[in-house]
Amino acid sequence: MCQNIDHLLTVLLASIGLYGVMAYNVARRTRDIGIRMALGAAPGNVRWQVLRETLLLVLIGIAVGVPAALGVARLVRSMLFGLGLVDPIVIVSSAALLALVAALAGFLPARRASRVDPMIALRYE
Repeated sequence: MCQNIDHLLTVLLASIGLYGVMAYNVARRTRDIGIRMALGAAPGNVRWQVLRETLLLVLIGIAVGVPAALGVARLVRSMLFGLGLVDPIVIVSSAALLALVAALAGFLPARRASRVDPMIALRYE
């Protein structure tokens, strides 16, 4: 029971951190997004651009994190007695869950970016 709460808190902290990074990135690029909207970019295209950036960050993180986790698990297994093998189902399901949480965490900044008023964004400093 306690281990499940730890996993839920870990996913919650990861999603809050990812949301914060994406919200900051969207706020920093408000002028750029406003110019795109003023030139005729569809809100769906802006939303997809922000979501694509979020998923790219997640895929890079998974591509770096999974081999690093496997290497660290091998190192720790050599130091600890009785530690089992790494379960590939757990690794794949964790990566899929992280990608899903990232998509959900990136959706709110993406929706906010697609609703930017071009005139306000052009005046934004």
